[in-house]
Amino acid sequence: MAVITISRQFGAGGITLGKMVADSLGYTFADSDIIQRVAKEANVSTHWVESFEKEAGSKLSRLVSSMVSKRWIDRVLGDERGYLDEKIYLDYLVLIIAQFADEGNVVIIGRGSQYILNDHPDAIHVLLMDEFENRVKFMMKQYDMPEKKARRTVESEDRRRVSLYKRLGKTDFENPRLYHLVLNMGKMDMKTARDMICDAVKERMAANSA
Repeated sequence: MAVITISRQFGAGGITLGKMVADSLGYTFADSDIIQRVAKEANVSTHWVESFEKEAGSKLSRLVSSMVSKRWIDRVLGDERGYLDEKIYLDYLVLIIAQFADEGNVVIIGRGSQYILNDHPDAIHVLLMDEFENRVKFMMKQYDMPEKKARRTVESEDRRRVSLYKRLGKTDFENPRLYHLVLNMGKMDMKTARDMICDAVKERMAANSA
């Protein structure tokens, strides 16, 4: 049972390609499912997790975390609702990505999964890259964004990606040695990239069963 992690520069088409690969192989596509599981384990809303992923690592979230104690949160919220901070989020993230990997036949999008599953025997790690301008155009076309908004979004998400890896203690996230495949999406279409990933999975599974 293979596990595919897809890391990407934002706007390189990771979600679109991940869904195509999952559909082609009949695999689970793990993106929003990760948010749902983190929310369930932490006993918080999915909206809280989504907001936290957007803000975690920012100056604001660090300030709030340093000022608000868990004891105070527990007293205000009581036992019916949970609590989420940076450490708890990362602990749950590692646990849940490992759970998806154990279940197998899954495509996992981002969130440092290439590090978390670095030693997983059935994992295939993929990195998608593209020029900034191409990524802006992709967002404009795929999500019908005005150019100015697309530029701001790509820049913001690039910063957030760097922030996540810093929290994981990693700075080499674009080192090709971490990956089985590094795909330049400016040099190929989605179908070609999908077929390359699917072929790599089939070869890996055949080798493991030999």
